[in-house]
Amino acid sequence: MFDKAKDKAEEIAGKGQEEFGRATGDNALHLEGKLRKRAAQASYSVNDCIDQIKEKTASDPIPALLIASGVGFLLAKIIGHRRR
Repeated sequence: MFDKAKDKAEEIAGKGQEEFGRATGDNALHLEGKLRKRAAQASYSVNDCIDQIKEKTASDPIPALLIASGVGFLLAKIIGHRRR
């Protein structure tokens, strides 16, 4: 919950910085604000996706365990194959 509020505050700050750069004609500040806003939006989306994965894993852990063990098996094969 704290991450979402932090991301929203960053998004608002980025938008303000972007608009201030536009108003003053400072292209660097405008671009920095735009990037800051987009980074906050991306972070918000990632956190939302992680929350959905946590909920799905908590409600049905068997598929999550099977996927995790499959990924572990593949990583072991890849890493073991490279060491030879």
